[in-house]
Amino acid sequence: MSTTQWRYLAVELKTGMLGGYKVEQLQEEMDRHGRLGWELVNVIHSTPTVASPVLVFKRPA
Repeated sequence: MSTTQWRYLAVELKTGMLGGYKVEQLQEEMDRHGRLGWELVNVIHSTPTVASPVLVFKRPA
């Protein structure tokens, strides 16, 4: 049985005026948090009409 405890971080990816975002911006956010020891575990879109994804990261506590 694993006893690892996790910390979680949710980061909202800011979108442009029309709701879009650049793939480069997504890559930059993932790389930046990865360098800090965070692992991306999920991407959540709040609604189908709002393109403002939330990146969910975890790392050991």
